[in-house]
Amino acid sequence: MSESSVKVKSNTEGLVFDIQRYSIHDGPGIRSIVFFKGCPLKCKWCSNPESQSSNIQLFHSHNRCKLCGRCVEMCPKNALTITNNEINIDRNLCDLCGACIDVCLYNNWRNVGKWYTVKEIMRELLKDEKFFVTSGGGITISGGEPFQQKKFLKELLEECNNMCLNTAVETCGYVNTSALKNTLPFIDILLMDLKHMNEKKHLEWTGVSNKLILKNWEVAASNCKNTICRIPVLNGFNNTESEIKEILNFIASVGIKEAHFIQYHRMGEGKYKSLGLEYMYDNIPVPTYKQIEKYLKIAEGIGLKAQIGG
Repeated sequence: MSESSVKVKSNTEGLVFDIQRYSIHDGPGIRSIVFFKGCPLKCKWCSNPESQSSNIQLFHSHNRCKLCGRCVEMCPKNALTITNNEINIDRNLCDLCGACIDVCLYNNWRNVGKWYTVKEIMRELLKDEKFFVTSGGGITISGGEPFQQKKFLKELLEECNNMCLNTAVETCGYVNTSALKNTLPFIDILLMDLKHMNEKKHLEWTGVSNKLILKNWEVAASNCKNTICRIPVLNGFNNTESEIKEILNFIASVGIKEAHFIQYHRMGEGKYKSLGLEYMYDNIPVPTYKQIEKYLKIAEGIGLKAQIGG
């Protein structure tokens, strides 16, 4: 079906910050990934800080800025200044008018986040339908936390189902349980995080308790046959055999068959300054592949299929 012939009744809108095409991760085959904005967690190591806020944000690429001053001169709110050889943004004054974006000669400014209807998203996704079909791929909804926009998520998944597109959803698990149950019938693959079993440590590092997440793991395991546990591995947080074993034993106890270990990386660190945010996971070394590899054997030893990445 061509994107021009998409017939979607819904006018529901959702806030999306990126649509990544031709991905070979986050599910089987070639996939398009739709990144929803907004997340209830504030993980100290988050590699997509632009996903956390439920609002559109102004992003400035400091490392490419030539300090020409055009944006400062054109800002109607006087929210921009040059001090200490860099652009400074008063985000309390900025109203996202876009004047800085329009006048920059170097494309250093952009607004992160755009409102889409379900129909508009489907038109974008169907541009690559032939790649999904030939590769056994499909659509992955990520974030942020997709269930923060539960109505938009469900209606988008329903349309994907109507067009026989394979669907995967990545979630932190800290979501409304009823919304999770109601949406699972439209999800082919659920990629759900489990970061730590200790509630105090989970609260300290992510900003929320893990009680709801653990409850939702039982719901997911009972209602979605293809639920995969994603475990981000981070030094100082959960990179010990005892902590990983706790997670693996729990998911095995509720009936999960597969775990993916996600190696922390620092590629998102530079985004924090561009968004006016502080990076909270600084100066902590990245876990090595060899460190994480030992967890594969532990997982396989209790009957789980396991891999690094994915």
